Amino acid sequence: MATPKALRIAGVELEPWESDYLVGALGAGRFSEKHLEVAGDLGDPEVLSIFIYSKITKEALDKLPSLKLITTLSTGFDHIDLAACRDRGVTVCNVPSYGENTVAEQAMALLLAMTRKIIPAVERTRHGDFRLDDLRGVDLSSKTAGVIGTGRIGKHMIVALKGFNMNIVAYDARPQPELAKELGFTYLELNDLMKQSDVVTVHCPAIPETRHLINEVRLRMMKPDAYLLNTARGMIVDTQALVNVLNEGHLAGVGLDVLEEETFIIDERQLLSKPFNQQNDLRTVLADHVLLNHPRVIITPHNAFNTKEALIRILDTTIKNIRGFEMGQPVNVVS
Repeated sequence: MATPKALRIAGVELEPWESDYLVGALGAGRFSEKHLEVAGDLGDPEVLSIFIYSKITKEALDKLPSLKLITTLSTGFDHIDLAACRDRGVTVCNVPSYGENTVAEQAMALLLAMTRKIIPAVERTRHGDFRLDDLRGVDLSSKTAGVIGTGRIGKHMIVALKGFNMNIVAYDARPQPELAKELGFTYLELNDLMKQSDVVTVHCPAIPETRHLINEVRLRMMKPDAYLLNTARGMIVDTQALVNVLNEGHLAGVGLDVLEEETFIIDERQLLSKPFNQQNDLRTVLADHVLLNHPRVIITPHNAFNTKEALIRILDTTIKNIRGFEMGQPVNVVS
C-alpha cells in the first residue's frame, strides 16, 4: 500500500528470506546479506536497516548523504554513534522487544523436561526400553515458584506458572505493586525467595548489579530438591558456585539456556548471523563446560529466542519503524 511519503529504503545483514519479507511489506528496497562496509551500492538510501556488525560512525554517515532514518534489527544500539546521528539529523530506531512469551515458553519447557524426566525417558524408549525405573517425576501444582525479574519476560513466566497452579513469589529491584495485584503474586526479598521456592527462574537483565546475583550463598539457601532455571544471561549465575553445590548433591535440577562464558553475545539474533558463526563457535564454549554432561543439568544453546514468530516480530517492528517515520510519527526512537 502506498504511503504519503515513500522513501528510498536499503537494508544490510539480512538473510534472503528476510529481504523477501521486507520487500513484500515495503514494496521496494535494496537489500544485502553483507554488512554495511562491503554491501556495495545501496542507492543513496534515505532509510537504512542494519544489524550489529554494521558500525554507524561519522565517516559512515558521510557516505550516506541522503540518510534520514536508521532502524536497527536489534534491541541494543551500541554499534551506532548516536551523537553523530543527532548532528546529521538522522533518526535512530530499534526493536525494543520481540521474545517475551518466547523465552518464557522455553523456560517452561526446560522445567517440564526436568520435573518429568523427559530427556532420559525419550532416550530410553528410542533404544526399545520401556521400563519406568528412575523416571518418576514431581508435580508442579501447589508448589512455589520464585521469579527473579518481573519485566516483560518475567510477567509472561508468571502467567505460565500460574497455569500450572503454582504459588508465585517474585523479586525485582523495582517492584510493581499493581502488577502483583493483577497477576496474583507476592514480592519478597531475594534471600526469602531463594529459601521458599521449589523453582527459581531468572528473568532479570545483565547489568553490573546483577553479576553473580545468584551466588554460592544464595544457591545454598535453596531447598535441596529445588530447580533452578536461567534463560536470561549467564553472568547472573556464578558458574563455579553452581558446580560446587551440584557436586554436593544440592538441587534436583538446573535448566540453562545461557552460560557465563557467553560474554561475546550482544544480541540474540547475532547467534544466527554469518559473521558470528565465522568469529565465534558456541560449541567450543560448550565442549569443555563442566556442566554439559552433569546428570542433573539440561543445557540448550542460547535458543530460547529462536522461533519463527519472534524473528518475524523483529521484521514487523522494523517495518513499523519505517512506516511510522514515513507518516511523520516515528516509533521506537532511541535518538
